[in-house]
Amino acid sequence: MLERVTIDGAVAAWFREKGWTPFDFQKDVWARMAAGESGLLHATTGTGKTLAVALGAWQALRSESPRGLMVLWVTPMRALAADTTRALTEALAGVQGREKSAPQWSLGLRTGDTSSSQRASQSRKPPTLLVTTPESLSLLLSRENARDFFADLRCVVVDEWHELIGNKRGVQTQLALARLRRWRPELLTWGMSATLGDLHAAKRALLGPRGEGALVEARLKKKLAIDTLIPATPERFPWAGHLGAKMAEQAIAEIDAHNSTLLFTNTRSQAELWRQRLLRLRPDWADLVAIHHGSLAQEERDAVERGLKEGALKAVVCTSSLDLGVDFLPVERVLQIGSPKGVARLLQRAGRSGHAPGRASRVTLVPSHSLELVESAAVQSAIRKGHIESRASPVAPLDVLAQHLVTIGLGGGFTPDALLAEVRETVAYENLSGESWGWCLDFVRQGGPTLRAYPDFRRVTPGPDGVWRVADKRLALRHRLNIGAIVSDASVMVQYFPRGRKLGTVEESFVARMKPGDKFWFAGRLLELVNVRDLTAFVKKGAGSGATPRWMGGRMPLSTTLADEMVETLARAAEGNFSSLEMQAAKPFLQLQQRWSALPTPRTLLAETLKSREGWHLFLYPFAGRNAHLGLASLIAWRAAQMAPGTFSIAVNDYGFELLSGAPRDWASDLPRLIEAHSLDATRDEVIESLNAAELARRRFRDIAQIAGLVVNLYPGERKSARQLQASSSLFYDVFRKYDPENGLLKQAERELLEDELDVKRLHAALTRMNKRRLAHMQLKRCSPLAFPLIAERFRESLSNESFNARIERMLAQLNAAADA
Repeated sequence: MLERVTIDGAVAAWFREKGWTPFDFQKDVWARMAAGESGLLHATTGTGKTLAVALGAWQALRSESPRGLMVLWVTPMRALAADTTRALTEALAGVQGREKSAPQWSLGLRTGDTSSSQRASQSRKPPTLLVTTPESLSLLLSRENARDFFADLRCVVVDEWHELIGNKRGVQTQLALARLRRWRPELLTWGMSATLGDLHAAKRALLGPRGEGALVEARLKKKLAIDTLIPATPERFPWAGHLGAKMAEQAIAEIDAHNSTLLFTNTRSQAELWRQRLLRLRPDWADLVAIHHGSLAQEERDAVERGLKEGALKAVVCTSSLDLGVDFLPVERVLQIGSPKGVARLLQRAGRSGHAPGRASRVTLVPSHSLELVESAAVQSAIRKGHIESRASPVAPLDVLAQHLVTIGLGGGFTPDALLAEVRETVAYENLSGESWGWCLDFVRQGGPTLRAYPDFRRVTPGPDGVWRVADKRLALRHRLNIGAIVSDASVMVQYFPRGRKLGTVEESFVARMKPGDKFWFAGRLLELVNVRDLTAFVKKGAGSGATPRWMGGRMPLSTTLADEMVETLARAAEGNFSSLEMQAAKPFLQLQQRWSALPTPRTLLAETLKSREGWHLFLYPFAGRNAHLGLASLIAWRAAQMAPGTFSIAVNDYGFELLSGAPRDWASDLPRLIEAHSLDATRDEVIESLNAAELARRRFRDIAQIAGLVVNLYPGERKSARQLQASSSLFYDVFRKYDPENGLLKQAERELLEDELDVKRLHAALTRMNKRRLAHMQLKRCSPLAFPLIAERFRESLSNESFNARIERMLAQLNAAADA
């Protein structure tokens, strides 16, 4: 394509003024967009993807006089939408300023933070280019005049496609794109991404199963430096309880040596704890170290982002809320606290530093225990090999489809046959069965066979002209208030008493355990609870010490790509290869593991058995991730109970799991039968038998019921509490199980439980792989270094914090003494 590109004079002049030269991939995108091609651009973070696609759209469409909305730009996050708007404003001003006689493009931003007056103005006179989010796009599609609003649309851009492709928000985006393409068959569609494994699958999900388009990869060698903070005294018995507390002083030294640093944690609780820890060691940094995560109020996050951009902050402790492409040029360093859990996630976070073409990115891993030293070595090895995780689109989630039907019923209505054909133009629903489609239609028309007597579930009804529409204005308003596929645990707003600033949200279950006067850390502040009223926790500044909130869903499992590389790294250690600094530091731990037991390898399945005062222990190390290990442990315990009745305690982590029986078990002789691999269907059935699957599915059903509109969180002027939401969804769940067992949402809850929470496919693959490996059974005299974190995990669930710490310290003293003997 490069030989066909002619760079617009205004673009060339603006690039020269900036001292830039267009990259080949940028010119390639410009040529393809000028030729009317759609496609996916894959380029390293901070190399100019936004300019490639934005200026490609401007050059391709600039000859047309803008009448209405011509370019729609979809981003996954509000913060990214605002930052993208600023970047596009600068770029458009730079190129349009040289051709003032040419038609000038206007630019707008539309997210949940956009004021009603701005939205009204955009409706009267749409901007030429509109930056928005998947939720706000769905809201636009729910307008009665949606087709007219998008009548002049020529191009859609989806930014950070890797963030959307693997979840329901991505499915929501696929459905919206299918609708826009139906109205505008020649619509240009471009996606941008930085960290994807299977690029062709990602492009197919973006453009549809029959969509043709280009795949442009930037062949740029962006400098990336990855290193690890090596602990002064690496532990021989790793455990994750201290969240890397011992590394805080070393982290502070790194922060002190640079102007601006991002410290990424994997959970919001960990972010709160790390900010406390930094300020205990450096109280003079109180105004220089901030915190950023998704539960903080928008105003709090905005203030932190401004501080980063202006270079006013020394460090920000954050979560995935800052993973995406927000441009913070002053950031020099990234510290990853604990395991990144995946290769793509580490690369994405590394790109937050040196976020500009030609600048190097640097990320430093801060291990919270010795096993994460091995992970650090493994993730660097995976990056050198180019091994990055793939992401796949969810398959036919009926809750998202049901919501979309109501949205389109509001947005001018639909005829079932035409909409079915349109929906099947998405990868998510390309194989949607007629039975499932019929169920969805019946569900939005009358709530299915069990709810047809209730008017609130008659949301979309066919008219005499055969077009299905939403006629009830009250139901229309309720739907618009609840559009979206983001479902979080019910939360309580935290606000200064009596009518002060709102700080953000904590989970209702956390506040429910507190009484007035109790203290807790939130938004980097110690707060004292005054009272709770109308789902708002009123607080004042506290003194002393307090608890840290825990948010559900914070534990990410180790990716298959990283887990496999970790086992390869351990295998090299078993052969005496400790070549990297990380492996040198982990050497005492790994050599002790070899001395007392063995190291896992790709060819062996390590099984350890131990008889202690607690009972008969089995430790297995499949390295399949926390979710799959929970299912595996439950399955093997269930099989063991079929062989001889008994009860078992279970502990899991990302590396393996423990089964503990109070009665005698001959684990060694039973193990071959316990880990037998059958068919995937048989494994699935056994997993359901081995767990309280109904209760787990009930919890999953609550989220599905909210997305589908069966249970709504927001009513005009009010919001439901967690207890009300759970009670409502549980009632529906029980009714469906009794009277409508073929209910589509019920089936989806069971499927998502198995596919997402328990990861049955990965579980089955692990079981199959375990059977192909040579069983290395080690009879332990005492707890091995690999077994220690599993025992610690089990203690954590059954002991108070004080007794847990005391018991761990006693165990460590005894084990270290044995290791030194």
